[in-house]
Amino acid sequence: MRKLILTTSLLLIVPALIVAQQPDSSLISKADSLYDSFVEEKGMDAYLKILEQDPDNYKALWRASFLYSRVGNRFDKESEQKEYFNKAISLAERALKVDSTDSQSNFVMSVAKGRKALISGAKARVAASRDIKKYVDRALKYDKNHAGAWHVLGRWHFKVANLSWIERVAANTLFGGIPGDASNEKAADAIEKAISLNKDYVLYYVDLAKVYEEMGREQKAIEYCQTALEKPSITPDDPNLKNECKEIIDDLR
Repeated sequence: MRKLILTTSLLLIVPALIVAQQPDSSLISKADSLYDSFVEEKGMDAYLKILEQDPDNYKALWRASFLYSRVGNRFDKESEQKEYFNKAISLAERALKVDSTDSQSNFVMSVAKGRKALISGAKARVAASRDIKKYVDRALKYDKNHAGAWHVLGRWHFKVANLSWIERVAANTLFGGIPGDASNEKAADAIEKAISLNKDYVLYYVDLAKVYEEMGREQKAIEYCQTALEKPSITPDDPNLKNECKEIIDDLR
């Protein structure tokens, strides 16, 4: 009889523990709403609260990683940027452990690695370029219509095609050459693909304009900047991005 009572008690406790580990549905809805509305710092905090209740929640992991990369990029101090980018990488690693065969976990890792590379030394940037390419290729393998991944691929081509001489020396000395067959033409093609999949993201137009400016195709750069200026400002970065476009247009005219 005593054994039966203990068994029954355990059966009652285990479901209660399982329920307790599930994040509150209202918190999930709130986090998703903030994310979709680009209220990014509050959205990031909401996903962190979800992870306190459910550490392996896949959506919370990859979205929190992405938001850490985006929010961290707005800081002026490199130390603060580095802290956020490292957190983004850590969350992306956890997302990959939960599901490494989904586009989002690979995409946010490519973003986090890319952001950190931009504030790193030449050796670290060249080393990171290999990881960025690996993860963005995987993201596109699992979702060939992932606009963000096409944008990252375009930025990768642009950055690698225009490495400084110090970075090229580091690549040749440490890694036997520059990774991949990057070019400005491939950068333009990839970002144009991103725009075809998401026509409202101002960042894509600005980055494509910069590629065309580098290629000497000034009229194309101006046209994409003008299109960016016509788009509604959706993300917190859009006003500054539009100011960049105005500067590009002024410089090229």
